[in-house]
Amino acid sequence: MRWLRARLGQGDGERGSALVEFVFIALVVFVPLVYIIAGFSAVQRGVFASQAAAREAGRAMGTAPDPVSGHERALRAAQLAVEDQSVEVTDMRLAYAPAGAGCDGAGSYSPALAPGEEFSVCVTVTVRIPLLPEFIDANTATGQFVVERDRYVDG
Repeated sequence: MRWLRARLGQGDGERGSALVEFVFIALVVFVPLVYIIAGFSAVQRGVFASQAAAREAGRAMGTAPDPVSGHERALRAAQLAVEDQSVEVTDMRLAYAPAGAGCDGAGSYSPALAPGEEFSVCVTVTVRIPLLPEFIDANTATGQFVVERDRYVDG
């Protein structure tokens, strides 16, 4: 066996170097890989939270008897949907937009809940990437759900 090591150029001075190389490669490759996976899962969690919250808030608002109680129901439904995805409720914003408009200018519109009315519910969630400072909150996910009130409702 000694003659094979000598022939391959491995002396007794390199004993244990494979373990050191493996640990170094593991730190260089696996730690960033785990961080990237954690970052992607945080972003995906934010996207799921915003879409589910918009859908649930839209359903709550669309079936409400009046705009005031509808907004309260929609806000609570959105909060529950966001909490379900393990996202902080303080990072959520609920707004409404008129029919055909996107969520970019949402916020100044308030639905009247008239029969046949169509509007969008927009929920914006701030996505927090792990191990980044809290002041870096430029990453947001917005979910939109279009609500069409039934034309034949009491009211």
